[in-house]
Parts: sequence; C-alpha cells; structure tokens
Amino acid sequence: SAINFLEKLCLTWMFFFMMCVAERTYKQRFLFAKLFSHITSARKARKYEIPHFRLKKVENIKIWLSLRSYLKRRGPQRSVDVVVSSIFLLALSIAFICCAQVLKGHKTFLNAAYNWEFLIWEAALLLFLLRLASLGSETNKKYSNISILLTEQINLYLKMEKKPNKKEQLSLVNNVLKLSTKLLKELDTPFRLYGLTMNPLIYNITRVVILSAVSGVISDLLGFNIRV
Repeated sequence: SAINFLEKLCLTWMFFFMMCVAERTYKQRFLFAKLFSHITSARKARKYEIPHFRLKKVENIKIWLSLRSYLKRRGPQRSVDVVVSSIFLLALSIAFICCAQVLKGHKTFLNAAYNWEFLIWEAALLLFLLRLASLGSETNKKYSNISILLTEQINLYLKMEKKPNKKEQLSLVNNVLKLSTKLLKELDTPFRLYGLTMNPLIYNITRVVILSAVSGVISDLLGFNIRV
C-alpha cells in the first residue's frame, strides 16, 4: 500500500508539473501578445517601454507582420501542444468513465472510492483546462485584433485629405492594410477551442463519444430520451 501510494504521488507530481510548465508557456505567450498589441499605440508603448511605430508605410507593415509571425512561433510549440492535448484526452476519458459508471448505477456511484478519485482528477484537470483556455483565448484576441489595421486605415484616409500630393503612396499602403486584414482572417485555424489547438481526431472524439455519453446520462437521470 505504501509503495502504491508513493507511485501515485510521483506520477501525480510529474503530471501536474508538466501542466504547470504548459501554463507558464501560455502566460509567456499572452505577455508577448499583449506587448505586441501595444506597439502601434504611442501612449501604451511609452507606458510599457517598448518600441513604437505606426503602420503608415509598407515597410512598417512588413515588419509588423514578421514580428507577429515570430512571436507566435516563439518558445516551445509542439511539446506544449502535446501536453495540453494529453490533458484534454485524459479529462475526456475520465468523463467517459464517470458517465459509464453513472449509467451502470447512479445510486451507488459515490460508494466506490475510485469514483471519488476520478472526480477529484476530473475537477483538477478541468480547472487547468479552463485556465489554459482563458489564456489561449486572450492571446488569440490580441493577435487577431483587426481593429488595429482598421484604425490605421482611417488614419490613412484622413491623411489623404490633408496631403493630396501623397495620395498615391497612401493608397498603396491602404491596399496593403486591406490585404493584411484578409490574411489575418485566413490564418485562423479551424480546430480551436477557446484558444487551445485541437486536431480533427480530438474534435471528432469530443463530438461523437462524449456528447453521446452525456446524452445517455441525462436521459437516464431524467427518465426520457434526450439527444445532444
């Protein structure tokens, strides 16, 4: 029993250590995204002591897009995504097991000690996933903030009225900004769940297996058939 307890303790510590590393990486990504969203604002750039430039030249737009691409790829990517996917799959597996146990006998579900252990694990994993989902969602909002490009387009239109002799050059910059806006919309990956990268396999497992299990549990508890 003592050896079994120590093994569980070591495995739990290792797993939660990996989750803390993933959360730290997500916090760094959010910090980079936050600072990146401030470089086109003179007041915020001065507050956070970061470089500032406006998107009024084609060269500046190129630098802005390159910096965005570099910051999004900075730090560990694949290893953190593997950890987050593993957490998500483990949470789905535990939820499926709990749903199966409830369908087997919901009155005796809490009598077994291992069911309590499953519930504790599920609660801990869900807390971590909610934290990571919140950080990932805020990071995506910072990088996909199209209002920055729209604000620069408005500034260009105002400059065209004040400086008609530079209308051709400003029109070129405006067209580049429009193409950049379309590019940022196209770059958004389709399999994302509140900022967490999801591959099609996990997405389909979530839709088919888990929703079916939840539907069965709800139908069993309410006494009539429900399809989720």
